[in-house]
Amino acid sequence: MFDFQPDPAQPKPELYRDLVDAARALTADEPDGVANMANLAALIWQFVPRLNWAGFYRMVDGALVLGPFQGKPACIRIAPGQGVCGAAAASGQTQLVPDVHAFPGHIACDGASQSELVVPVFRNGAVIAVIDLDSPELNRFDTEDAAGIEALAEAIAAVI
Repeated sequence: MFDFQPDPAQPKPELYRDLVDAARALTADEPDGVANMANLAALIWQFVPRLNWAGFYRMVDGALVLGPFQGKPACIRIAPGQGVCGAAAASGQTQLVPDVHAFPGHIACDGASQSELVVPVFRNGAVIAVIDLDSPELNRFDTEDAAGIEALAEAIAAVI
């Protein structure tokens, strides 16, 4: 049994270090990638405040396919280059979007989403998944959030 208690008052770099440590502990002995993504989506939901969606899209046969998540039902398939998730997958670059309505081609799975952070996960130089965080607040994410989720992506790449 795991009992992770994030401190919402701690500075973001410390919160994300604790998130990465918790993710490593949670996935250490589990070889199933889907099970790990399910627990990691729940862990992100627990640690990162002010989200309305947190989860994974997996690269399957050249498209992003919905993986484990927390939040409302979501789009199932996204082509590389489409929307924020597709942009992250196609470019291999983190997408930090302060206002999703200003993002060309944004895919609105949840009309409440106002800002989004999408981080690609790499294995052997290829994007294998993206971590997608949505918030109902404009400008919710900043470079500290991006750096924290990038550190998480690097830490979990081998176990998802």
